[in-house]
Amino acid sequence: MEELQQQVLDYLAKVDKAKTKDIATKLGVKKTEVNKACSALAKEGKVEYLYIGTSFVTLAGKDHTPKA
Repeated sequence: MEELQQQVLDYLAKVDKAKTKDIATKLGVKKTEVNKACSALAKEGKVEYLYIGTSFVTLAGKDHTPKA
């Protein structure tokens, strides 16, 4: 699980935000496994969930203010 968590963090470092299904597709793993990894990372304060019409995952503390 720690390896998958690191892969999720590495992927999120490259994108602004992502859906868990997109992360699962990109990493070639089941969405349920990504959900578990993201949940554990959220409890550790490393990722955050965003709800913008639908839910996304992002690195904790990342600025998501729309740019003018």
